Amino acid sequence: MPRFSLAISRRGELLIDLTTFILFLVGLVLLIGGAELLVVGASRLALAAGISPLIVGLTVVAFGTSAPELAVSVRSAMSSQGGADIAIGNVVGSNICNVLLILGLSAAIAPLGISARLVRQDVPIMIGVSILLLLLSIDRSVGRWDGLLLFAGVIGFTAFTLYQGRGQGLPIDVGDREEPEAGPGRTVLDVARIVIGLAMLVFGSHWLIDGAVSMARSFGISELVIGLTLVAVGTSLPELATSVLASARGARDIAVGNAVGSNIFNILAVLGLTALVAPDGVRVAPSVLYFDLPVMIAVAIACLPIFFTGYSISRWEGFVFLGCYGGYTAYLILAAQEHDALPFFSQVMLLFVVPLLVLTLIVTVTREIRAKARGG
Repeated sequence: MPRFSLAISRRGELLIDLTTFILFLVGLVLLIGGAELLVVGASRLALAAGISPLIVGLTVVAFGTSAPELAVSVRSAMSSQGGADIAIGNVVGSNICNVLLILGLSAAIAPLGISARLVRQDVPIMIGVSILLLLLSIDRSVGRWDGLLLFAGVIGFTAFTLYQGRGQGLPIDVGDREEPEAGPGRTVLDVARIVIGLAMLVFGSHWLIDGAVSMARSFGISELVIGLTLVAVGTSLPELATSVLASARGARDIAVGNAVGSNIFNILAVLGLTALVAPDGVRVAPSVLYFDLPVMIAVAIACLPIFFTGYSISRWEGFVFLGCYGGYTAYLILAAQEHDALPFFSQVMLLFVVPLLVLTLIVTVTREIRAKARGG
C-alpha cells in the first residue's frame, strides 16, 4: 500500500510538472502571437489614419502593453492587507525594465533609430513625470489628490500626442501578406488584430508568469528570488515581446515609442488610477524613495545623451543597457538577502562601473558634438 501511494504521488507530481510546462509554452506562444498581431494591426491602422507609427507606439501600443501593470497595481490597491505597497514597486521596477532590458534587448537585435521628436519632447516628458513622482512621494505616500493630478496628466498627454500625430503617417514594414484594400473591412480587420493581440498579450504574460514561477519553485529556487526576477519582469513581458518583435520587423519607431510611452503611462495612468482607488493612497517605502526612484530617474535621464548621439541606440549601447539591468537586479537580490558580498558589490558599482558608464557617455556626446561642428 505505501508503495502504491508513493507511485500515485509521483504520477501526480509528474502530471503537475507537465501541466506547468504546457502552461508556460502556451503563455509564450500567446505572447509572441499577440505581439505579432498588435504590431501589424497598429502599424497598418496608423498608415490608414495618417498617424505616424511613433505616435501609435507612444499611445495605443504603449497603453495596451501596460495592461498587466494596471491590473496588478489596481488589484493590489484594493487588497485589505496593505497590498497597495506593491503598486509603486511594480511601476518603478517596470519603468527601469522598459528602458534597460527592453530597449537594450531591442537595440542588441538591431540598432534603433530615434526620431527627433522623441528626443526633444517625449523623453523630457518621461524625465519630468519621473521627477514629479519623486516630489509627490517625499511624504512617503501618493494620495488621491496626487493620483488625480497624475491621471489628468495622462489625459492631456494622450490628447496632445494624438493631435500632433495627425497627417504624419510613414511607410513601415509590416509584412508581405495579402491584405484587403483600404476601406471599412480593412479598418475592422486592423482593429480586431489590435484587440485580439492585446488580449493574447495579457493572458499570455499571466500564464507565462504562473508557469515560470511554478517551475522555479519545483527546482527549489527561493520565492524571494522569484519575486525579484520573474514576477518583477513578468508585467513588462508584453512591452518586451512587442518592442523586440517590432525591432526585428523594422518597425523601430513602435519599439522605442512603446517603451517611452509605457513609462509615461505607468506613472500617470497606472499609478494615478491606483492612488485614486486605494483606500489610503499608495505608500512609498523608504527604500523605494531613496534608491529605486532615483535609479528610475537616472535611467530616464541617461536616455537623452544616448538618444542624442546620432539619434539612435547602437548595438553596443544596447548591451550597456542590458549590463546595467543585470547589475541592478544583482544588487536587489543581494540587498534582499543581506548577502555578505553586498558591500564589495556596491563598492565595485560605485567606484568602477558607474564612473566608466558616465565617462563613456561623456566621450560619446563630445565626439558627436565635434562631428556635427565639423560637418556644419
